[in-house]
Amino acid sequence: MKKLRIGILGIQGDIEENSDAIKEALKELQIEGSVIFLKKFADISEIDGIIIPGGESTVIGTLLFLHRVQLELLKNKIENGLPVLGTCAGLILLANKAYDRTIGETKQQLLEALNITVERNAFGRQKDSFETQLSIPILGEDPFKGVFIRGPAITDIGENVQVLTKLDNKIVAVQQNNIIATSFHPELANDIRLHKSFLTMCLKYSNSRKN
Repeated sequence: MKKLRIGILGIQGDIEENSDAIKEALKELQIEGSVIFLKKFADISEIDGIIIPGGESTVIGTLLFLHRVQLELLKNKIENGLPVLGTCAGLILLANKAYDRTIGETKQQLLEALNITVERNAFGRQKDSFETQLSIPILGEDPFKGVFIRGPAITDIGENVQVLTKLDNKIVAVQQNNIIATSFHPELANDIRLHKSFLTMCLKYSNSRKN
């Protein structure tokens, strides 16, 4: 069986934490695979899924858009079914539109791959970071620990977007076809269920490419 190759956008953010979670999930699912840190998307045609991790969305977006050709390649791959897991800053980068309650709509560069509008820092700044238990039905009955660090919230969703969970009536996780995006940091939860769900998508994608 072909080995899965999972790319993690290796510009800035929780890169190692996501790598550890994916490796543990691969082991639990008994799937052979490897993790690749992507910076210039040279290997993007070879990957079966990509994680856009939490970090500083403005910094990541600026660095991404310095590589315009490669960025268009990433957008095209996502539009053609490449599975994506975007967490916190990754959710913001995937969104169609992002704004800040203080400055209004931001001018940051976005991938515009996910049909949502996002409010940045919706749960406060760094000092307001917190953890809470979330109900995510697609992961089973047991609650999932949501780690919120300057977390965004989804204020509007469009066509084909499924709400996965809410916190205080704010949408904090969604799925749109091949994209899963969260306001929180699942890689910091000591719970790999979301990464396992993502890997299941990657496996289906990989199998479809072979057929």
